[in-house]
Amino acid sequence: MHSTPGACSSHKPVPEKNHLPSERIERSCKPTLCVDNLSISMVIPCYNEAKRLDKQEFLDFLAGFQRLSFIFVNDGSSDDTLQLLEELRASNPRQVSVVHLHKNVGKAEAVRQGLLAATDSQAGLVGYWDADLATPLSSIKDFVAIADRYEDVNVVFGARMQLLGHRIQRTVFRRTISRFCSSLARMAVRLPVWDTQCGAKLIRNTPALENSINSPFSAGWLFDVELFARMSGELTERSGAFYEFPLSEWREVEGSHITSAVIVKSGFQMIRLVAEQRFKRKSQ
Repeated sequence: MHSTPGACSSHKPVPEKNHLPSERIERSCKPTLCVDNLSISMVIPCYNEAKRLDKQEFLDFLAGFQRLSFIFVNDGSSDDTLQLLEELRASNPRQVSVVHLHKNVGKAEAVRQGLLAATDSQAGLVGYWDADLATPLSSIKDFVAIADRYEDVNVVFGARMQLLGHRIQRTVFRRTISRFCSSLARMAVRLPVWDTQCGAKLIRNTPALENSINSPFSAGWLFDVELFARMSGELTERSGAFYEFPLSEWREVEGSHITSAVIVKSGFQMIRLVAEQRFKRKSQ
């Protein structure tokens, strides 16, 4: 399950030193079969999800959405997650594939490895979604409708806004953490971003995305902000490329392994990256 303060993640933090760009992650992959530009490949990072992942909910959703395929990434789980994912794949091999990472590398790298597999599938739209389904799967269709309607939109992502009538369940503490992340995102992306840390993203499969995931992230828990910053640097027209979608429903899910120390460390890492970006722009 991936539920975090201000985010949706239960991934076990791992040392950044294991994510050197020169390191090749050992993985086994059964590639998705969706290979046309109308298809969608959604990455689901999984770490020790055997008792929490709702297998039937994923299968039921796929049955009514033939454009979609799921790429489940087993992030070196120590429980029966891999077995569960293989059962899922066997139930629907046309729309389900599994990437198995032989050691736990953390959510950021698990998502990146999944996105690498998704972009290789040549699906028109790719993305990632948290396994705990804090954001309901039904929202994927909302995101896809936006991407289908606006060709200039490169990224659609969920915003957990406390709007009238919306079922958004978040504590004051987690909303505060989210505001902190948004401030860093505004500096990094140079756009008025509201919410970067919800684990619900849909991205157009373009060279801009490929270039943005060709090396490991270094911002730890704030890898979403780093991904946005990288994509922002690849796009000539940024203001219309990012689309925040106000979620109608989102709920807190217990099981977070993210500590305050991890949040603070990631914040400093992101500030360093923003400073490096600013220095690079001035020197060009």
